[in-house]
Amino acid sequence: MTLRFPQRLTLSAFVTLLLALATVVTAPNAEAAEYRYRSYVTGYSYWDNTPAGSATIAYPRTWYPTKHTRAGGTGTYSDPITVAVGHSISRGVDTPLFKPGTRFYIPNLRRYFIVEDTCGDGPKPQLSACWTGFPKGPTGAQNWLDLWVGGAKASRSVSDSCMSAITKTVTAIIRPRSDYVVVSGDISGSRCARQYGNTAVRR
Repeated sequence: MTLRFPQRLTLSAFVTLLLALATVVTAPNAEAAEYRYRSYVTGYSYWDNTPAGSATIAYPRTWYPTKHTRAGGTGTYSDPITVAVGHSISRGVDTPLFKPGTRFYIPNLRRYFIVEDTCGDGPKPQLSACWTGFPKGPTGAQNWLDLWVGGAKASRSVSDSCMSAITKTVTAIIRPRSDYVVVSGDISGSRCARQYGNTAVRR
């Protein structure tokens, strides 16, 4: 955009121009529209987290634009559940597939999720889980999301069974609107969360 200035400005015109420039500079970008795709979904729990028997996450809100200091959440838009995503390490720089704080909605579980953790260990996590090894192709997935199922109040066997039950390729919505139906609570609580299919229902 080219701005043309008159040779002489009155004080009021000058103030008006400054306000207009401030509006141009500070106007926020429009929020990106939500996008739906196929994602391979698995679960991880209190029992098989790294370190095991903990709710430690890679991107706590202390340092990142996330919601929690430990893995958790109830699944609502304002309190989404932690999700781990694939990450790569190159020349000492650790880069997640999705930015910390990115929200998702998964219709099959009727819960919102937020990127707060990484999946895949070692010096080259891009060669392991959540970066590679998931079903692709015409009927496969575009990426891999590893959902925090909780499990601290359930036995390891119950959590393992629940994680197995939700492992599949489903619809995921990135940058979702805030008015989808929610069934809040741990995915692996006293029993495994109900599954609803891939249709997103609004309130």
